[in-house]
Amino acid sequence: MTFKQNSIGKWRITGMSDWDKEYCDMEVPAYIKIEKNLMGDFQFGLVSGQIDGRIVKRQGGEFFEFTWDGNDECDPASGSGWLMLKDDNIAEGEFKLHLEDDSAFKARRMKE
Repeated sequence: MTFKQNSIGKWRITGMSDWDKEYCDMEVPAYIKIEKNLMGDFQFGLVSGQIDGRIVKRQGGEFFEFTWDGNDECDPASGSGWLMLKDDNIAEGEFKLHLEDDSAFKARRMKE
């Protein structure tokens, strides 16, 4: 399987560097979803949005890089981020909020 095929799906965000689990799961269980067209969506805490991504190769391997547009506590927000696979079911990455916080995250594949 290719990196693209392996990254597609819904990933449960299990931890973030800047926010605790209680905040991350405040409204829904925190997640990031990547679809076949490399678009998708996410939500953690009161931050949610639509993502537009691409597969890129870096020195450390292949990554899913994305930009996003959405909301942070009902205010318009945007940013970028990335996700890399540690294995078929474990990923890590980072969310960046434009002119605000950055937070690393860990995730595991959800069964659909």
